[in-house]
Amino acid sequence: MIDRWTQGILPEKPHTVFRDPDTGALLFEECFTRLGFDGPYSILYHRHAPTDELTCEPSERGFRLDPREERREPLLRRLFDSGAVPEGATMLDARTPLLHNADVVVSVARPRGSDDVFFVNGDGDDLVFVERGSGSLQSPFGRLPFRPHDYVLVPKGTPHRFLFDGADNRLFGIECRRGFHVPEQFRNASGQLKMDAAYSHRDFVRPVMEDRAIAEAAPREIHAKRLDRWTKRTLPASPLDVVGWDGYAYPVAFAISKFQPKTGMIHLPPTIHITFAAGGAVICSFVPRMTDTHEQAVPCPYPHSSVDCDEVIFYVDGNFTSRRGVGNGSISLHPAGVNHGPHPGAYEASIGSKATRELAVMIDTFLPLERTRAADAIERGDYHDSWKVRVDKPTTEIT
Repeated sequence: MIDRWTQGILPEKPHTVFRDPDTGALLFEECFTRLGFDGPYSILYHRHAPTDELTCEPSERGFRLDPREERREPLLRRLFDSGAVPEGATMLDARTPLLHNADVVVSVARPRGSDDVFFVNGDGDDLVFVERGSGSLQSPFGRLPFRPHDYVLVPKGTPHRFLFDGADNRLFGIECRRGFHVPEQFRNASGQLKMDAAYSHRDFVRPVMEDRAIAEAAPREIHAKRLDRWTKRTLPASPLDVVGWDGYAYPVAFAISKFQPKTGMIHLPPTIHITFAAGGAVICSFVPRMTDTHEQAVPCPYPHSSVDCDEVIFYVDGNFTSRRGVGNGSISLHPAGVNHGPHPGAYEASIGSKATRELAVMIDTFLPLERTRAADAIERGDYHDSWKVRVDKPTTEIT
């Protein structure tokens, strides 16, 4: 979805006879397509038919969306502690959905180790932000390395597994159920990223084909999710048996530090932080930057009422000057219908500052977000009260 990429060996034209150069056997072409056959696509060449399987049965593995029961409650600004999410053995099982609507599912995962099987998400594209941990994403497209503070995009329908270097991992995930895309304003008529876009083609890391022996030793078990129901498939051959591929649909990694923030004379709206887009949502990156240049500028974000959006912020690192008591790994939810803004005193205190040191990921959704039971379990209940103003009422004594 970024640009055309190619790996391995390919025939001169698609849909023509192509044989394994080592064995002479006919290779199997797989068309990995979006929007039917009208959207971005990639074509992969397998040594074995990707349709072959040994077993297909319901799966007990994987994460589950656990909506909370509906009940009347006040409209509150909320704060969640992602560090309180239980750890899990693997990424497949550790993901914990916290917020959801028909367009996106927002999750946190704290896996201790690497996936022992492959996962296919048939419900949406996965955009995963790596707060802690490093490693690689393994898929038929190759191995994609990632580091702390990388976004990792896994296109819908891609068999993949997360391989971690260590046990201290925390990831913030956004399942984009109506697709993921680069904002249209970043591209020119030819599809190239513009020179004034928030990043360039060079900023994205692409997967690299693996050694054949490593690929063939990979697991042959795939757990697939569709309509939040899980299926286990056992294959006769590794799903990584690809000799080459090309196209536009493939996993990529993008370091949040590569995002190019904009600065104006006075405080610009949060739209300048838009990094990626999804159906019904935008994803924004807050990175260290120079603040506004006007001598009377107020650099701190102004109180605002985005009456058509719910806002979620995942606080990653730095000094969050707009809110006291919000630490790394906190997740705030500011729902439409109640205005929000900086902590009392932060607005005035920001005057004269020259730079920000905050690192955070924000999601704005156009449909209201619902919480899960897991979100209730990690909510910090005093967050909304941090906006309350103390009023000292005079007393009258009768003597």
